[in-house]
Amino acid sequence: MPKKTCYHCGADCNSGTVMFDDKPFCCNGCKTVYEILNQNELTCYYDLDQAPGSIPDEIKGKYDYLDNEDISSKLIEFNDGSTSVVNFYIPNIHCSSCIWVLENLDRLNKGIRATLVNFPKKEIRITFKNDETSLKDIVELMTSIGYEPFISLEDSEGKKAKIDRKLIYQVALAGFSFGNIMMLSFPEYFEVEGFWLDQFKPFFRFLMFGLAIPVVVYSARDYLISAYKGLKHGILNIDVPISLGILVLFFRSTYEIISQTGSGYFDSLTGLIFFLLLGKMFQQRTYNFLSFERDYKSYFPIAITKINKDNSHISIPVHEIEKGDRLLIRNEEIIPVDGIMINGNALLDYSFVTGESMPVIKKSGDKIFAGGKQTDGAIEMEVLQSVAQSYLTQLWSNDIFSKSDTKNIKNITDSISKYFTIIILFIALSAGIYWFFIDKTIAFQVVSAVLIIACPCALALSAPFAFGNILRIFGKNKFYLKNTDVIESISKINTLVFDKTGTITTNKSSNISYKGEPLNTSEIESLKSVLRSSNHPLSRMLYEYLPNSELKEITNYKEILGKGIQGRVNNIDIQLGSASYVGFDTQKLLNTIIYIKINNKIKGKYIFNNEYRKGLKSSFQLFSKNYDLAILSGDNAGEKDNLEHILPVNSQLLFNQKPEDKLRYIKSLQDQNKNVMMLGDGLNDAGALAQSNVGIAISENINVFSPACDGILDAKEFENLPNFINLSKKTMNIIKISFGISFLYNIIGMYFAVTGSLSPIIAAILMPFSSISVVVFVTISTNFISKKILH
Repeated sequence: MPKKTCYHCGADCNSGTVMFDDKPFCCNGCKTVYEILNQNELTCYYDLDQAPGSIPDEIKGKYDYLDNEDISSKLIEFNDGSTSVVNFYIPNIHCSSCIWVLENLDRLNKGIRATLVNFPKKEIRITFKNDETSLKDIVELMTSIGYEPFISLEDSEGKKAKIDRKLIYQVALAGFSFGNIMMLSFPEYFEVEGFWLDQFKPFFRFLMFGLAIPVVVYSARDYLISAYKGLKHGILNIDVPISLGILVLFFRSTYEIISQTGSGYFDSLTGLIFFLLLGKMFQQRTYNFLSFERDYKSYFPIAITKINKDNSHISIPVHEIEKGDRLLIRNEEIIPVDGIMINGNALLDYSFVTGESMPVIKKSGDKIFAGGKQTDGAIEMEVLQSVAQSYLTQLWSNDIFSKSDTKNIKNITDSISKYFTIIILFIALSAGIYWFFIDKTIAFQVVSAVLIIACPCALALSAPFAFGNILRIFGKNKFYLKNTDVIESISKINTLVFDKTGTITTNKSSNISYKGEPLNTSEIESLKSVLRSSNHPLSRMLYEYLPNSELKEITNYKEILGKGIQGRVNNIDIQLGSASYVGFDTQKLLNTIIYIKINNKIKGKYIFNNEYRKGLKSSFQLFSKNYDLAILSGDNAGEKDNLEHILPVNSQLLFNQKPEDKLRYIKSLQDQNKNVMMLGDGLNDAGALAQSNVGIAISENINVFSPACDGILDAKEFENLPNFINLSKKTMNIIKISFGISFLYNIIGMYFAVTGSLSPIIAAILMPFSSISVVVFVTISTNFISKKILH
């Protein structure tokens, strides 16, 4: 029997041939890729090349150097042995189709777990399993579909990469040819007749043909290659109609020159490419100028505890961490930077990075990576390098923790962009057929103008730039959001739910007093040692309140969120928390209290007299006009009278709420079709924050960096919360207006193109102008309204 070859990759099928849809596959992986393409009507992928699932010969061997561990380790940002994370710069990313392809790489390589594209920076972050694929395999795959990453080992060593001047050379060549072809075409324009002109007319025409060839081959090559690779893999990107317009003009003009039936349209062709590239260059400069890349160091509102040489503790912003610093990582805190474990028991949860929750045990001397969450008490570490907050933000934006919303702006624009090219090709074909029977000379210009003028870029860029600019403005005002999608989610909320302790109360102004049996020095030292491991607001407040003392090693540390903590220090069993946690039978309580239990005996209690945040009452009054309000507290009802005085009528007050109770309450509101924003402690309210439509953690010199929350608000800016929500709503209105402008531009441009009133050159000038004008509009508008609202 003849050997069967795999329909997808072309490899020989052995005895384990997998048959599907009457086609042979060498493995289930190839069959799955075919199924995905078939379901998405992309089987034309297989019409363009035999065995397209294989790596092209011209790529094979090119990236073998990536199998060298010394080289690959410089490119990989994270590697725990089983999972790796790498970040690539992809120069060829330029439209929403590119984003769709790159964010679905996991469909083409099962070893890839997640991909995240940063469109403005043209970067992609890839998480993959080491035993299922390799860095070389991923780079070969990306190159084969037209998205070759720019790999520079100089970048990995902190050196600046060389500037890519290719676009400048392409513009220069196109401009030179365009100018000379225009000059050679003057006799044709003015229909000047003369012996010498008639004698040399064929020579001039072939000279124009010769000048046009390098423009098409070199200056327009990026458009043509992108369109070819897109079609090869069944993807209609925005470069397809542009490339068709270029090729139609080139082959029509070539035919006229060779057949001596006309002078062709080489002036229009080279002018078209020149203005397309000029517009592309202007776009890049405009986007760089308006770039909303966040200045992480200026406002990332989380802090970390640094241990000084005298063993005293100080809270510092993460951007101030330096190599050699000694840091204290408390229970449930995220490690912000790579380092070496020097003290304590590390049980690290790297699900933040890899999406897999299997804890990893680390001992003293082991290297630990940024992004791991400590889950077994406090540890001490020494910093290996200064913090890269962009890396932390990438972790935070991991799709694993995203809240899906099928009706958001991004999905709508992606859907429009997906069908945009098909519609444009249909209109161009219809217009071309119509004009072909009326005036053949106009028909080719009409087709080219239609293909060039229509562009979804203005539509695709308006939302990212509007959201991105607001993200930057929020950040400068110490309201830091996970990603741009959160702004849209904020604009939809109609219910606000607040935690009490550390959210609407301030950690810095509470008065603490002790009632009960006096504690001796050894008991206070033991108590403070246990408190040191906890990141709960009350634990931190009590830790700061207790006198400085020698810290002891603790064992059997355990923390139950919303209840209390316990541990053993020098044969002393310490347990502190709520009354129910320590087993104290109590009646009516009027304050926030932490009970102390030492060696199974309740010693006493610390009483907290809370002080509410500045502007709380006025903020609640503003919220009550448009939102339903609720307060959820893990404490007793001691503050009920005070809260009823602050809160508007009909607000809900719920006390003695465990973390799971808060989560159930949020879910019950959502079951009533309410969009909920939850504001609380990023770690202790993680469940409720994750369940809510928008979860905001309030930061007051505490490390609240957590995948559960969508945003972090500096406690000092709490009274600005109504303005932040209002600004989010106004931003959505600006985006809708920009969509209208984009659609209007395309409709007007298409009208003039279809009626034959628009030349391809003018279309090439107007196409980038539309994108630039929309981007400038949304940027200026968002700046204006933010100044007006936040003043």
